[in-house]
Amino acid sequence: MISLIQKYCLHLTLLLLVSIATLSLWPVAYLPDVPGTDKTHHFIAYAALMFPTALKQPKYIFVIAAGFIAFSGAIELIQPYVNRYGEWLDLAANTVGIISGWLIAKTTLSFYQKDV
Repeated sequence: MISLIQKYCLHLTLLLLVSIATLSLWPVAYLPDVPGTDKTHHFIAYAALMFPTALKQPKYIFVIAAGFIAFSGAIELIQPYVNRYGEWLDLAANTVGIISGWLIAKTTLSFYQKDV
């Protein structure tokens, strides 16, 4: 499974970027009632975004992570213009999600490499 994620890392990352942008910027009259908090959703989305990239272990992982954080910040800045709310705490949850996605991928790789 890990090798499959690594193989399609770019595709998964682009799909997640488009999904996050669409869900974050789509104007809605009201937000749907879903389990969990808004910050939890941000955390999970950005951890999922970082996970396939971190599994691939690119040379410039920190530059990519900074790009994901900048992407997150840009979305938060744009949201007020599309009838949504941009919040600094959302950016913090996104950043913690990115860091966690990287740590989860590193942990997963260390277990995977021990089994191989």
